[in-house]
Amino acid sequence: MTKQDANKALSGPGPTHGRPVRRDVLRLAIALGALAAPGTLGATSAKAADRSHVPGHLAGQDVTKLPLTERKVALTFDCGSTPDGVDKVLTALGEHALPATFFMTGRFASTHSDAARRIGHQHPGGNHSMTHPMFTKLTRDQRAREVWSAAGAINKAVGRPPVPFFRFPFGDVNRECIADVNAEGYVCVRWTVDTCGWKGTSGGATTDTVIDRVMEALTPGAIVLMHVGSTSATDPSTVDATALPHLIKAINDQGYGYTTLDALFS
Repeated sequence: MTKQDANKALSGPGPTHGRPVRRDVLRLAIALGALAAPGTLGATSAKAADRSHVPGHLAGQDVTKLPLTERKVALTFDCGSTPDGVDKVLTALGEHALPATFFMTGRFASTHSDAARRIGHQHPGGNHSMTHPMFTKLTRDQRAREVWSAAGAINKAVGRPPVPFFRFPFGDVNRECIADVNAEGYVCVRWTVDTCGWKGTSGGATTDTVIDRVMEALTPGAIVLMHVGSTSATDPSTVDATALPHLIKAINDQGYGYTTLDALFS
């Protein structure tokens, strides 16, 4: 099978009757090494393509909170722009031996492979799509391609496929988007609180605003959203990365600990 044959088969049948054919074609193409290039159509390993089934209690959900009564939170970081804050984030987490989940785009993994590799050696990496598009504006096949391509790029950069958690770019989602991502074997994970550090200093974000937002939303099982990149070419601030050590202290002072998204499977 050629790469062109795989592309044709993947784009052919409709969403109802085409999925089994597309999956079989993808698995065969992967086995033959036909889809080795990330950023095209698929993951680069059978392990990445053949994901386990999404548990029934998580299907159809874009999870905003972990099912915990313990005073623990989950720190998550989106990696979709620059790697400018990666060193600060990894250092802060490492100093306290804290768990975290990093949601990478395939484009980030491909463009900043060294940063992606360093992240992946220390923490699990979730799937954040290939190119960070608005998912509600895509067709079902386009959504699937975004997921498969990202898995391939992450696998190539990190050396293993992403963990089975997916975060929608911009938080842009509807029921169809969730169903399509679930069909690829991913649990959809949103957040309890967005620090809004991504707004940068030019948008009014500071260490204090980051801490205030998280403290106001602090609750057992909270999922905290932060970003590792700088805001823009004109605003190189990495507010979340700078605020992280202070945020960790503030959370600790409230008697909270830390957990991972694996708590969703408990």
